[in-house]
Amino acid sequence: MQIDQWNFPNDLYYHEKHAWAKVEGDIVTTGVTDFIQFLAGEISYIDLPKEGDEFEQGSRIGTFGSEMGCCGGGGGWIGNYVAPVKGEIIEVNKELEKSPALINSSPYGDGWIVKMKMSNPSDLEKLMKDPEKVRAFVFSEVNKITNK
Repeated sequence: MQIDQWNFPNDLYYHEKHAWAKVEGDIVTTGVTDFIQFLAGEISYIDLPKEGDEFEQGSRIGTFGSEMGCCGGGGGWIGNYVAPVKGEIIEVNKELEKSPALINSSPYGDGWIVKMKMSNPSDLEKLMKDPEKVRAFVFSEVNKITNK
């Protein structure tokens, strides 16, 4: 689905901290949304976890950042990315070490960050999937930024 200028694929789940989750059995591929990569600007670095690390739902997996965010406000931009579900990291996208801007060009494809073995499928119930809920959430986030 298209929300304003950002893409939010209908087959994904979304965490309120701007993570997405693609579920295939108990394996969850995750990354950050098109919206948050836009706010970050061109991503120039990422801190990746190690395979075997375990995370609770909503806990910080790592950070990513850019030299300057979308709005040209000067200074760098640093953000966290979180685990949309509880689980163990089983694969890390090593391509991001060389080309973190893959997150900008393909946030739901080549810019995926980690794959996790989900340990609690009921975590999915806490994520957004309904298009109207996702749309309302994105517009509330836009309002937070524009009404500082």
